[in-house]
Amino acid sequence: MSATNTQTMQVTDASFAGDIEQSSGLVLVDFWATWCGPCQIVAPILDQLATEYNGKARVAKLDVDANQRTAARFNVRSIPSILFFKNGRHVDTVVGAVPKATLEGKIKQHLG
Repeated sequence: MSATNTQTMQVTDASFAGDIEQSSGLVLVDFWATWCGPCQIVAPILDQLATEYNGKARVAKLDVDANQRTAARFNVRSIPSILFFKNGRHVDTVVGAVPKATLEGKIKQHLG
């Protein structure tokens, strides 16, 4: 497994409510799996965004194979799915390996 960015946190079914739904500010949650090719493409982009927006937005990763309850709860059917949470509420979703500019646009939209 590749090293994860220190700015990126891992969340699970057990920690999701506390880490994401009870947090303030903007959090991007990457719903991914180790076997997913497009997930590997988007991972370094999310790491970059976690660093660039440190203090403004946070990035979390949730492995859908290990945490199926949370994936099902948010109706995640395709991965990667990046769900945006603002002050604990799900406000947006981006599905697929999208360019950095797409995710950055969403971050700016929700920070504004």
